[in-house]
Amino acid sequence: MTEKLNDIARALMAPGKGILAADESSSTIKKRFDTINLTSTEDARRDYREMLFRSTDAMKSHISGVILYDETIRQKAKDGTPLVDIMKAAGSIPGIKVDAGAKPLAGPTAKVETITEGLDGLRERLDEYYKLGARFAKWRGVITIADGQPTWNCVKANAHALARYAALCQEANIVPIVEPEVLMDGPHASHDIDRCYEVTEWTLRTLYRELYDARVDLEGTILKPNMVIAGQKSPKQASAEEVAEKTVKVLKATVPSAVPGIAFLSGGQSDEAATQHLSLMNAIGDLPWGLTFSYGRALQAAAIKAWGGKPENVAAGQRAFSHRARMNGLAAVGKWEQKLEKAA
Repeated sequence: MTEKLNDIARALMAPGKGILAADESSSTIKKRFDTINLTSTEDARRDYREMLFRSTDAMKSHISGVILYDETIRQKAKDGTPLVDIMKAAGSIPGIKVDAGAKPLAGPTAKVETITEGLDGLRERLDEYYKLGARFAKWRGVITIADGQPTWNCVKANAHALARYAALCQEANIVPIVEPEVLMDGPHASHDIDRCYEVTEWTLRTLYRELYDARVDLEGTILKPNMVIAGQKSPKQASAEEVAEKTVKVLKATVPSAVPGIAFLSGGQSDEAATQHLSLMNAIGDLPWGLTFSYGRALQAAAIKAWGGKPENVAAGQRAFSHRARMNGLAAVGKWEQKLEKAA
């Protein structure tokens, strides 16, 4: 495969394919395993991810890349094959989460606002990850809408960190996925869709100014944004059509056409809602960049439930994962329909 950043970014945005976010931290995967009463050990985490990566049909047909956690990029399958090699054999590009998580942003809003850490030593870590097979990376900045928030300090600090991270990735010949997430869930999520639009527009405008200042080559990047959607606690929820329309509108107003693609996070949406919204956006058409998915829970929730941590359920887990991957693959070309879910 070519090592040019733009070629890698375009391969990640291949039509009908998207990115599997399998980069849950040890604490997050523990929460997922708790739902099936499974103890989170290194072997259990490996077995679960191996089940996903060996879902050959899903991986070959609908998954262009996989975002990994530090533990996973170093792990080997039960038979001794590096997990990275299993992905590559299926035609998926290995990627890596490199941020160190969102921590309270010092100052008067520290109880609400966060800044993502992990820039110290990142240059050296990226060099190591490249040697381990990673060809793209991910960094998530978190923006919370609350009474009086977000502040300019929070929006700018997170955009600046994303730009510094992106520049270091490109220096290491790794495609940066920049993920500025305006949260739709959490204790403060009572905002309506119009407030989400305002904050998303502000965040993306600030991000692209910072990327320009850092001299990041946009043709070798991918954006991973939230959709424009009402907060989970808002009494006024928007229709799927309005979510699609407003999300496309804000992206057209802020994201340069040089960006090869946009891979949405699913946030706190249900599996089907995340799929439906993506399909409706692609059905709008006439877009300067590709639109696809970079889902974690929305691709995995059904699979983890079907698997249940039992070796005899691996095939059932793979079927559940393959179904969600296929539905989202259709959504990535605007061809998902509700009746296809029922046919599963």
